[in-house]
Amino acid sequence: MPCPSDSAATPARRVSVDPQGPVLVEGPVEIALDDGTVVRSDRFVVAVCTCRRSRTYPWCDTSHRPRERAASPNEDGNP
Repeated sequence: MPCPSDSAATPARRVSVDPQGPVLVEGPVEIALDDGTVVRSDRFVVAVCTCRRSRTYPWCDTSHRPRERAASPNEDGNP
């Protein structure tokens, strides 16, 4: 836990947690991965993947969203 004097020197980062999606972090962000590599994003808000389905892990590519097939014109019962 940081000491109170550290909080005045370092501004807090805002993190938003979406139970159905990624964690949104105000950037820039550096993430240390399990294998020891560090990845960085300089974007103003970064979506960090929590489901590990992303092809661009640790960044979210919306792979967590359910994919639904669009109905073709004939599937609704109208000719």
